[in-house]
Amino acid sequence: MPKSLDLRIRPFDHRAPRRVRAHMLLCMLAYYVEWHLREVWAPYLFEDEHPGRHQGGSPVAPALRSPEDLEKARTKGTAAGDTVHSFRTLLTTLGTVARNAVRLPAHPELPPFHLGTTPDPPQHELLRLAGGEVAAARRQKDQA
Repeated sequence: MPKSLDLRIRPFDHRAPRRVRAHMLLCMLAYYVEWHLREVWAPYLFEDEHPGRHQGGSPVAPALRSPEDLEKARTKGTAAGDTVHSFRTLLTTLGTVARNAVRLPAHPELPPFHLGTTPDPPQHELLRLAGGEVAAARRQKDQA
């Protein structure tokens, strides 16, 4: 079961206290990574980048969507013209970026070489926002 959108800790099949704690730690780490990615990828998601305005100033009243968010939802695009995604479809889009180490069984003495896909500009920007500059730079160096 994916750890997405909400903290789904149960059900789990662990009985030993140490394993239950380890499971909880992994769930919390997954939740933190998702929270961080939603924050940095907010411009590319169907989520309000400027939340917090409430009807009549009441904190218990439903929040109003910002004009920028309404425009993003209407056009299904960012101000830069990129497509807006749900978190799940954004991860699916990034799932096409790969880097594989290839070893030749016939020549085990040779070091592995790397084959990878080149991220398109929106994917490159998303990886940069997520802190993947080092991996993207390494990929470019390997391709040179």
